Amino acid sequence: MENDLAVIANLFGEPARAAMLLSLMNGRALPAGELALTANVSPQTASGHLSKLVQAGLLAVETQGRHRYYRLAGTSVADAVESLMALAHSGHERKNAEPPAEGTLAYARTCYSHLAGWLGVRMTETLEQQGLLLPAQGKAFAVSDAGRAWFQELGIAIPAARNGARENVARRCLDWTERRPHLSGTLGVALARRLDELRWIAPIRNSRAVRVTLEGKQQLWKLLRLPLRG
Repeated sequence: MENDLAVIANLFGEPARAAMLLSLMNGRALPAGELALTANVSPQTASGHLSKLVQAGLLAVETQGRHRYYRLAGTSVADAVESLMALAHSGHERKNAEPPAEGTLAYARTCYSHLAGWLGVRMTETLEQQGLLLPAQGKAFAVSDAGRAWFQELGIAIPAARNGARENVARRCLDWTERRPHLSGTLGVALARRLDELRWIAPIRNSRAVRVTLEGKQQLWKLLRLPLRG
């Protein structure tokens, strides 16, 4: 067990591999060449790093023609990266009550496939305050009857728990910039996808950051009384 932990810690701790893992936190699959540029290493060096990450089960790889595309192996890997980022920034807790600047990772970003940053945390806290999400065992949320109605009105069906794994439907994920949890799990993914479909949020090119559209600001104020600028 100790050796396994040391191996994983070493994989996360190498700067080039850490850069690759962070670049995949938006849930997309990227080719080896792009990951090499991100990590500022040669293609040959990147290939060695990627091979180790795949062998350790941190990355999955798909081949399309002559190209190989890499992505995080699952949400557990994304959660681990986010938790490590939170530890790395544990001495830099944000004291200012004002939200970070719009367009920054700290304001709103994707954490794998769910919404993180100040916006993700504020939405989660408001859903709890309104009794739509309820504390549950461990890192899980329960969804109240009122919460089910709220999500369904937004166009989101509450995902069924697979194999009894109810904790994977709605989960707490510690946000590394806010040091408070945002909503993850299949419900968190569905919420972020729905906000994107409604064009209430939009990705910022070449970044995990997202922006909130004018329509999104108006609708989120109506639904949750979120004090978004604009």
